[in-house]
Amino acid sequence: MAAPAGSLVAAVLAHSGRLDKEDLGTRIGRLSRRVEELKGEVCSMINKKYSEFLPSAQSAEELAARVEGLCGSIDLLKAGIESEVQRDLNVAVAEFTELKHQLERDTLVLSILKKLQEARSSLRLLESRKGFELKILKALGTELTVQTQNMLYHLGEEWQKLAVWKLPPSKEGSSLESVVYSELHLHTVSSKEEEIAGPPVASVLQAFAVLGELHTKLKIFGQLLLKHILKPLILYPSLQPCTEEQSNVFILRFKSEEPSLDHSSPMEVFDKIRLIFEVLHKYLLNVPLEQPVEDKKGCGVTLAELLGDMIWEELSDCLIQNCLVNSIPTNSSKLEQYIEVIKSTEEFEKALKNMQFLKGDTTDLLKYARNVNSHFANKKCQDVIVAARNLMTSEIHNTVKITPDSCVTLPKLPDPGAGDHSKTPKASELLHNDMVNLENKTKLSQYTFSLPTCRISSSVEKLMELAYQTLLEATSSTDQCCIQLFYSVRNIFQLFYDVVPTYHKENLQKLPQLAAIHHNNCMYIAHHLLTLGHQFRYRLTNILCDGAATFVDMVPGFRRLGMECFLAQMRVQKGEILERLSSARNFSNMDDEENYCAANKAIRQVLHQLKRLGKVWQDVLPVNVYCKAMGTLLNTALTEIVTRITALEDISAEDADRLYSLCRTMVEEGPQVFTPLPEDDKNKKYQEEVPVYVQKWMTFKELMIILQANLQEIVDQWADGKGPLAAEFSAAEVKSLIRALFQNTERRAAALAKIK
Repeated sequence: MAAPAGSLVAAVLAHSGRLDKEDLGTRIGRLSRRVEELKGEVCSMINKKYSEFLPSAQSAEELAARVEGLCGSIDLLKAGIESEVQRDLNVAVAEFTELKHQLERDTLVLSILKKLQEARSSLRLLESRKGFELKILKALGTELTVQTQNMLYHLGEEWQKLAVWKLPPSKEGSSLESVVYSELHLHTVSSKEEEIAGPPVASVLQAFAVLGELHTKLKIFGQLLLKHILKPLILYPSLQPCTEEQSNVFILRFKSEEPSLDHSSPMEVFDKIRLIFEVLHKYLLNVPLEQPVEDKKGCGVTLAELLGDMIWEELSDCLIQNCLVNSIPTNSSKLEQYIEVIKSTEEFEKALKNMQFLKGDTTDLLKYARNVNSHFANKKCQDVIVAARNLMTSEIHNTVKITPDSCVTLPKLPDPGAGDHSKTPKASELLHNDMVNLENKTKLSQYTFSLPTCRISSSVEKLMELAYQTLLEATSSTDQCCIQLFYSVRNIFQLFYDVVPTYHKENLQKLPQLAAIHHNNCMYIAHHLLTLGHQFRYRLTNILCDGAATFVDMVPGFRRLGMECFLAQMRVQKGEILERLSSARNFSNMDDEENYCAANKAIRQVLHQLKRLGKVWQDVLPVNVYCKAMGTLLNTALTEIVTRITALEDISAEDADRLYSLCRTMVEEGPQVFTPLPEDDKNKKYQEEVPVYVQKWMTFKELMIILQANLQEIVDQWADGKGPLAAEFSAAEVKSLIRALFQNTERRAAALAKIK
């Protein structure tokens, strides 16, 4: 190290001219020592620095290893991030590119449509100028039409992809089983994509609006919506809307559940319908139209508003007829609960207005819900009439027994003596069960105004109960409802008067028992109509209190209705009796066995007919009506027999015996039809009073006496026109019988001379 240093110093000094002439060896020695010292210092320094550097170097190596591990983790994370981001970035770029292309296509389509619209407007302007006709205009018009139709075709295909209906085969009809398979698929995009490109339906529907075809498309869609989704949800309580959202499609379908009631409440139906409109508003129809559409409302209209205009009227009608109508109470006590339905209707309409499906003030739906009192009265009246008609068209032969002791309790009514129509109830009974006090303190029998024991149809008893209950309902109703209910009760009876004789006409003519029951039914109704209006007069609205609440005017009509039906049946029975007796061969030549058998058969048939009628009438008709009816028919038979026998010109002794035998059969068996039933011992007197009901009874018995008497006995019975025979027969009839019974002798001549 010294040599180079010395050389360097020497060179420098030599160059400067200041090099002393010293011994080079001495200097070299001094420099060598200095070098050795420096070497020691360097070694010492190296040793010192090395001992301090070694731990630091080890720490540095450990730190370097940890740094290297961390760098490895960072590299792995970086690789993962790069691969994921790169993949998502590629997808995002592709989607963005597709959406960008879609937007460009839509923008291009709209621009073309606007051009077509401008061309169409210009063309129409030119065509409006009379006499201005060029071939180029025709060509342009043709091309415009072609391009428009081509555009409509492609738009239609796009629309069918955006809103897809999956419907059951039409042959299955619209039953619950088929409706449940209906589905609506709406094409959707994610919210981020929508921000870029807008709803997928917006451009298509906007294009339809420009071309003037939007109304047609929306109308078709609205009708499908009504038929396959909205109306089924109203009509079938078991149907529930079910929604499913997938990546790019929203599905609306049904599921069927067991309903708790026959009819859904309005609240349940409104919730279902509101869900459907919310779905449509979100995924399909919340699209403002930029261009004016062919609608008087012009621009600024949303699709939801247009659809609402098209379907609301039909939808609200369906909601009223199949939902609100069923929710109207049938009892005035439940009217207060209907406030909940009115509130629900208001909220339902408010929700639709917020979604722009509905606009304007109160709609028919809300008006109907709020007018509940009127609808209650109408529904109550309708239910009453329907129930009454069902009773009138039910079987007549199901009967119940009415007796004077039957105690029919009226509904509880307020005391009419209370000037303010006090609500304190008082149980009262029908007038015919009351004891009526007269001025002289005498009492009428409790049966004075009662209906006699008879059988009436159970349906008529229920009909009268319905009338009483309806009038009771009227007493606690509003004035309007009260009047409607009162006249509904009048309509019940008018309906009975018109319907029953026609509906049951054939049976009333053919079946004697039904004719008798119908007679009783009419008399029973007439009996109640006498007092029905009076009983409720002071409990009804003031309008009806001034003499209008009456049913008395209907009484004569019902009595006549019952009598005419029964008299018609009596005429039928009389005709059958006379027809049977017509086969008796005029009761002539009874000595001929064949003639006698024919006459005997006719008599037996008549008696059988009377006994058969007795069985079906005796427990049905009031006892006095029964006796009059049977007496009249027996009298018809006796009168016919007397007429036929007195008309005979020749009666042999054998004929007379046989005629007497036939007459005796009638006298012995005829009165048996008056025999009271075992439980009616108190009516035995009627059998003893047969002549009261059979006008020709004594005449018939006198005829029998003549058939067995000799001439003197006949003359004695005549008693110069004062005897019992003279009371029943005229002189000419007696003389005719004498001539027929006796041969022409002096004795006969003498007898005839005394008959005058």
